[in-house]
Amino acid sequence: MKYPPIGQELFITNREKLKKRLKPNSVAIFNSNDIMPTNADGTMPFRQNNNLLYLSGIDQEESILMIAPDFPDPKLREVLFVKKTSELIAIWEGHKYTKEEATKESGIATVLWKDEFEKTFQMVLAESENIYLDSNEHIRNGNEVETRNDRFSDWCKDKFPHYEYDRIAPLIYDLRTVKENREIELLRHACSITEIGFRKILGLVKPGVWEYEIEAEYAYEFLKNRSKGFGYEPIIAGGGNACVLHYVDNNQELKDGDLLLMDVGAEYANYNADMTRTIPVNGKFTARQRAVYEAVLRVKNAATELLMPGNTIPEYHKEVGLIMQGELVSLGLIDKTDIKNQNPDWPAYKKYFMHGTSHHLGLDVHDVASIYTKFKPGMVFTVEPGIYIPDEAIGIRLEDDIVILEDGHDNLMGNIPIQADEIEDLMNS
Repeated sequence: MKYPPIGQELFITNREKLKKRLKPNSVAIFNSNDIMPTNADGTMPFRQNNNLLYLSGIDQEESILMIAPDFPDPKLREVLFVKKTSELIAIWEGHKYTKEEATKESGIATVLWKDEFEKTFQMVLAESENIYLDSNEHIRNGNEVETRNDRFSDWCKDKFPHYEYDRIAPLIYDLRTVKENREIELLRHACSITEIGFRKILGLVKPGVWEYEIEAEYAYEFLKNRSKGFGYEPIIAGGGNACVLHYVDNNQELKDGDLLLMDVGAEYANYNADMTRTIPVNGKFTARQRAVYEAVLRVKNAATELLMPGNTIPEYHKEVGLIMQGELVSLGLIDKTDIKNQNPDWPAYKKYFMHGTSHHLGLDVHDVASIYTKFKPGMVFTVEPGIYIPDEAIGIRLEDDIVILEDGHDNLMGNIPIQADEIEDLMNS
C-alpha cells in the first residue's frame, strides 16, 4: 500500500452499521478479490474487493471476513482470515499482514490464518440459521469472470444446502451510499492529488504535444503523491476525439485550434476522484468554443443546485435535460420544431448530450446504489454535463465531485480551475 493507515475507527463503524441490518442468527461472508492473470506467469496489480475493504480495511489478497453478530462466543462474532505468511513468501512476494497488524488495521480482535476458515465457519454455522453471500450486483456489471465470491457461493450452497440464504449486496450497497466523514476526507485527498496533476499540465499543453504525454504527466504526479495511479482508464482526447465518450487510445497529436478534453481522477486509499476539464490546446478559446463551454458550465452549476436531499437520479436527470435543452436552443443546435417532434424516450437534446449527468462516487468510480434511492446528506455524486458536436470537432465536458449536505453541497473540486478566463490565464502565465 502506498497510502498510510486509514484508521480502524472507520471500519469498526461500518461493521456496526451492517450488523444492525442482518437477520437474527445470521452469518455474513466476504471474500477478497483474486489476483488476475495476464499471460504466461504475469499478473495484474491487485485490487481489493470493495465490500471487504469497506468493512475491514484489509488490502491484501486471500482474505476472508466473517461476521456473525449473535454467535454465543464473542470471539467468533467477527473473524478475519488472512493469508498465512512465511519466510519464503516474504522473499518472493514481500511482507504480508501478521495477525497483530491485521487487528490494528481492522479493529477485529480475532484474526486467524485462512486455512482455519472451513473449520471455524462450520462451528459458527452450528448456531446460525441464515447465511448472507456477497456478489457483484452493480447495475452495469457485465463481467463474465468468476470471482472468489462466486466460487464460494457455489461451494457453500452445495455443502450446506439446508440453510436460508440471503443477498448481502442490497444492504451494504445502501450503507456505502452515505459516506462517513473519514471517507469524505479520503475522497477530498484524491481530488487534491487530481488538482496537482491538472495544474501541472496547464503549463505543458500546446500544439505538437501528444495525448499520451499528458497522460504520463498525470500518472507521474499521482504516483508521486501516494496514489496507486488513475482511478479509471484516463480519457485524454484532443479535437474530435472528445466526441467519443470512452476514448482511451490517447495516441494523437494535439493540434492548434483544437480543444483537449481530459477525464481523469486519482485514486487514493482505494477511493476515487473523477474530474473532467476541457481546455484550449493553444491557450485561447475561440468565440464558438467559449460559447459552448459557458453553456456546459451553466448546466453544471444548475445541476449541482439540484443535488439536494429527497431528489432521485431519474427525476434529477429529467430536470437537467430540460436545462440542457434550453442551452442547445440558444447555441442553435436544436430548435422548437426538433423539440415538438422529439421522441419522448430519446429527447432532441440527446443528440448532443447523450449520457447521464451524475453518478455515485466512492470506492467504485461508478459507486454502488440503486438509482431510485433518494438523495441524502453524505452522498457523493459527480456532476458532468457535456455537449458534443462532431461536425465542429467540439467536445466539451466539465465534471466536479459533490457532497450533498443538509442545506447545500460541498464541492470537493472547488479549488480546481474551471472558469474559462482562469484557465486561459494559467495556460499563458
